Amino acid sequence: MPALSLEVENLSAGYGPTRVLEGISFTVPAGARLAVLGRNGMGKTTLLATLAGQTRRYQGQIHLGGSDVTAAPSAMRAHRGLGYVPQTRCVFPTLTVEENLFVGLKARSKTALEEAYAMFPRLKERRRNLGNQLSGGEQQMLSTARTILGRPSVLLLDEPLEGLAPVICEELMAAFTELAKSGDMTILLVEQRIQSALDFADRVIILERGRVAWTGTPSDLSKDHEAVESLLGVGGLH
Repeated sequence: MPALSLEVENLSAGYGPTRVLEGISFTVPAGARLAVLGRNGMGKTTLLATLAGQTRRYQGQIHLGGSDVTAAPSAMRAHRGLGYVPQTRCVFPTLTVEENLFVGLKARSKTALEEAYAMFPRLKERRRNLGNQLSGGEQQMLSTARTILGRPSVLLLDEPLEGLAPVICEELMAAFTELAKSGDMTILLVEQRIQSALDFADRVIILERGRVAWTGTPSDLSKDHEAVESLLGVGGLH
């Protein structure tokens, strides 16, 4: 599938009676890269879960490539091109790396496995290992590769670098950058490693208490010291 645009309009959502997101609106053009930043507990994970159809929506609209998917269940959103790599990684612990990847292949040729191995050589080295025998970084690579093999048009990444060693973070970000350069995928990245997110993205939104409190380019944010300090809780960016 080619990359698709993502449009969110006046979106409010949460869990049961609890609203976490309120009046969220933004647009990501096809093939663009959006970083979603904010301190812990501000609604970033809920936003991605809502886009994937996994929370309760109270109001608002979600359009994927111009098509209204607001009421579509998660499986239908995935069928229409939405890929979601959750923070929990969700690998199958008793399946091997290759068996996990086969889940993402769907109807595609098994030769597509080589695409995953080219992107993450560590997975090829571990292809006979079970999911529960992998390190946290390897599990993140596996979860990401499995989703990518489904050829999503819009990819949602929820804190893929959390708790990982710097060398693994570099490998993952290099892989995401290569995906983005292809122009075949629109990517939304939620990440606490602010500089990594800014180096990757071409647009940024910052969430504050479930609302969009700031929007602009990475360059704009680097110059907006007040926003960086008040909304992200850091003293400055390099």
